[in-house]
Amino acid sequence: MKQTILFAAFGLLGVATMFAQQGVTQCGVPTGQPRFPVGSYQELPDPDRPQETEWAEVTSSFLSWGTTDERYAKHRVPQLKQHNSLSLTGWRGERVNAQAVLWTGRDLKKIRTCFSDFKDRKGNLLSSESLSASFIRYVMTDELNKDGRGGCGYRKAVDFDSSLVADVIDHRVAEMQLPVYTVQPIWVQCRIPQSAVPGTYKGELLVSEGEVVLHRLSLEIQVSERVLPEPSKWAYHLDLWQNPYAVARYYQVPLWSEEHLDAMRPLMKMLADAGQKIVTATITDRPWNGQTEDAFGSMVTWMKRADGSWLFDYTIFDRWVEFMQSVGIDKQINCYSMVPWKLSFRYYDQATDSFQSLECAPGDAVYEEFWTTMLRSFSRHLREKGWFERTAIAMDERPMEVMRKTLKVIRAADPDFKVSLAGNYHPEIEKELYDYCIAINQRFPDEVRDRRIAEGKPTTYYTCCSEAHPNTFTFSDPAEAVWLSYYSAKDQLDGYLRWAYNSWPLEPLLDSRFRTWAAGDTYLVYPGARSSIRFERLIEGIQAHEKIRILRREFTESGNRSGLKRIERLLAPFQLGSMPEVPAAVTVNKANELLNKL
Repeated sequence: MKQTILFAAFGLLGVATMFAQQGVTQCGVPTGQPRFPVGSYQELPDPDRPQETEWAEVTSSFLSWGTTDERYAKHRVPQLKQHNSLSLTGWRGERVNAQAVLWTGRDLKKIRTCFSDFKDRKGNLLSSESLSASFIRYVMTDELNKDGRGGCGYRKAVDFDSSLVADVIDHRVAEMQLPVYTVQPIWVQCRIPQSAVPGTYKGELLVSEGEVVLHRLSLEIQVSERVLPEPSKWAYHLDLWQNPYAVARYYQVPLWSEEHLDAMRPLMKMLADAGQKIVTATITDRPWNGQTEDAFGSMVTWMKRADGSWLFDYTIFDRWVEFMQSVGIDKQINCYSMVPWKLSFRYYDQATDSFQSLECAPGDAVYEEFWTTMLRSFSRHLREKGWFERTAIAMDERPMEVMRKTLKVIRAADPDFKVSLAGNYHPEIEKELYDYCIAINQRFPDEVRDRRIAEGKPTTYYTCCSEAHPNTFTFSDPAEAVWLSYYSAKDQLDGYLRWAYNSWPLEPLLDSRFRTWAAGDTYLVYPGARSSIRFERLIEGIQAHEKIRILRREFTESGNRSGLKRIERLLAPFQLGSMPEVPAAVTVNKANELLNKL
């Protein structure tokens, strides 16, 4: 049984005495470490202390290839037979991953990694810039609800076992110190250049202590003749919601300042490089009722003049959209929400020189007047900016009758507005929805899906805290993040939505737990533009989806029925309810093997 960490349910605030001897302050931050670290930082203490009996025979250090399907515990001897060689296969333009594991029975100082040259038999080289090795760091996590049915609901930390789990891929740390009885995973990635000459490239990963090489692992990268387009050209419809407000709070910079944009730039560029298509914009205050650590504000300023007329200022909205376009996220703008979770709309009232709230609901006359005025103004502004065609008025998880009333208002204001919904499948309004994303436990009828895709309407699915499997919690099996996109390929959907790219809890580098959902539900990446095991495996699945799309098109155009049947066979095992009895890794690894042979 893992030790239960007695932090209070709200963020990191907790019982100071528990970690007093382990150098942890009352706020759960290691002693001597500033709040909200961006550069180097110290992890929280591991509740699972190393057992000397387990480590008794480990008197030196060892290095082996592990698997990207496992999160190796920080203080448990890895159950690995030493594998000194590994082979990876990928298309040109694809990023492929591996995980090396270092463990030691003595103190190690200044551990560094590097690569030898990677050459094929003809002397062709993979560029050194295409290879990276980053230390994997540990973050506090918890577990599913006790009934095993997901991770939703208010959480008292005393009711959940907590543990330190490997997830953060820390490219910002050049060297590490490893105390005795410690495990240090290393994330190895090759971004195969599109210009690479097809062939088999061989080289080594070297791990050194200071200037002394301690270990070497052989790595072979088989580069296919096939080419994966650059992420900006992927057809996959990726929609991970961004939270700029979390970045401003964590980096302690003024909201929407140049410092704020500078802090967000590498983080959002990382998202663009994953193929993100959509800008998450908020046109009302707290559309999700402040459910995250950092509430979303409105990017549009609403002002009621003294004479009763309305003025809408789009300065912040424009700044955000233009910034996101500058990093390469420019295909769609989803604007939330005409139907926030709390039907209260905040505005500045000039007559009283104060902020007021208008409480009304779809179907109310005041709601229709209020929103018709705003949407007509918004439509004019979007057309002036040249953004109207790529903008959607977006809602999530709203009942059908509410959506019907809302659609009526939208059509009265401007019948050409696109509308997006993430929620249940409603056949009655499906044709009115441009971007339609349904929960993973529902299905579009085949004929509806085929028609929508033919019409160029994004048709996707989403997961949230409800699903025990598959999911992207910090304790989820890493292969589940890959499984998600294989599943969308099986159902021939356009892509996937997850509500939280970076809605960070209080100290995301230290503790992924949150007061109302399972750990990691609110974010996929970390401050300092650090990636994660979950995020890299998610990209792996997106690449697989894109490869399948390319192959389906090629086989259809060439009349290759055998190839199409092979694709359907490799996708057939991706069935809801198969996990955890059939681990995601089993299904994913077999599919990867078959896909790379096509």
